[in-house]
Amino acid sequence: MARFDRYMLSQLIMLCGFFGLVLVLVYSINRAVLLFDQLIADGQSAGVFIEFTALTLPAVIRLALPLAAFAAAIYVTNRMTNDSELVVVQATGYSLFRIARPVVYFGLIVALLMSLLMHVLVPRSAAQLALRQAEIARNATARLLTPGTFTEPIAGVTFYIRDLGPEGELYDVFLSDNRGPEDHVTYTASRAFLVREAEQTQLVMIDGMVQTLRLADQRLFTTRFADLSYNVGALLTPATTGGRRAAHLSTWALLHPTPALVAETGSSAARMIADGHDRFSQSLLGMVAALIGFATLMVGSYSRFGVWRQIVAAIALIVVVKALETAGLNAARADARLWFMTYLPGVGGLVIVWALLFWASRPYLFKRRPTAQEGPA
Repeated sequence: MARFDRYMLSQLIMLCGFFGLVLVLVYSINRAVLLFDQLIADGQSAGVFIEFTALTLPAVIRLALPLAAFAAAIYVTNRMTNDSELVVVQATGYSLFRIARPVVYFGLIVALLMSLLMHVLVPRSAAQLALRQAEIARNATARLLTPGTFTEPIAGVTFYIRDLGPEGELYDVFLSDNRGPEDHVTYTASRAFLVREAEQTQLVMIDGMVQTLRLADQRLFTTRFADLSYNVGALLTPATTGGRRAAHLSTWALLHPTPALVAETGSSAARMIADGHDRFSQSLLGMVAALIGFATLMVGSYSRFGVWRQIVAAIALIVVVKALETAGLNAARADARLWFMTYLPGVGGLVIVWALLFWASRPYLFKRRPTAQEGPA
């Protein structure tokens, strides 16, 4: 690799790392706040919070890496242009396509990292996160049935049992429901059972009493019962995974969906095939974003107002590429025979890059030549 290629590539990698770190921190902080409220308020430890944050990192990096590559390409190209470094290189005989070679190397590195994320890290972390969420839900249910402890599974509801029998029988049950705007209800029973029927969990209480406090006039009504059922489905939600999602599957499984996988994920074969090819397409978008950022800034002559017009044009071209991505993915998901449409943004982006470099290297082709009548008088 030529010395110029090594120099520009090192600048691109360093700036991409910086921008990527900033974007990952911004995304992670936003998600961490939601996770903290959800997990810590549910009584989970800080270790669980750190584990969940780590499992969401691959998905965050997948979103941030193409943006970081795009920003790095724009920053490095702009700085080297302002410092006349690219002008000196062009004066030695390098064409714009030759100058773009280190950007291509940089794009290939980004594409390899994106491939590692899309095909390995993101699916595995998503599957592990779903598994841990199911375990957390089961632990929450277990805490609700902890003898000798007052628990508040949801706001306004307090639950207590003195002891738990070997066959699931609950002794000395106390249940206070203060969610009603007009009255507060308290249930007490000497025994109770949890019964699962019609996809609902019922708390069947034996030999107890219901105390209803009417808030309007502060009157208390009591009712004794021999047996009474109370729907605790909202309090004791069974932790079921419901099968794997398509995002948890390997790329090979997505590209070769079986009827069992289609039934398990609840998706269609066309959608799974499109999502599998989309992982390859997403890997190319990082390279496309970097090349668009470089090629757009090479178009146009020097201006004392800076390159803000080229930067706006580069952002607009990225929007066009994302629009091609949406259109191609929707078409592929609708018809399995159109799987190649998922590569539309990558191919379209490379065509845009070639057109921009061709334009920048031959600006005279797009300028209006003066006619004989327009010559000097």
